[in-house]
Amino acid sequence: MQSCDKALANIAATILGLETLDTRNRDQLDFHELAVWQIKKALEAAYAAGRENR
Repeated sequence: MQSCDKALANIAATILGLETLDTRNRDQLDFHELAVWQIKKALEAAYAAGRENR
């Protein structure tokens, strides 16, 4: 599962520009405005990563 977390963290950082996926209990740190095309690209990258690790 650790490689999955690492892949998700990498996608979050490179595609979504998120510093961390950890909850920090502050609205300005935990909530982000993202464009739909960024979310789509991140989902496609996660899907591709999952298919590669079958």
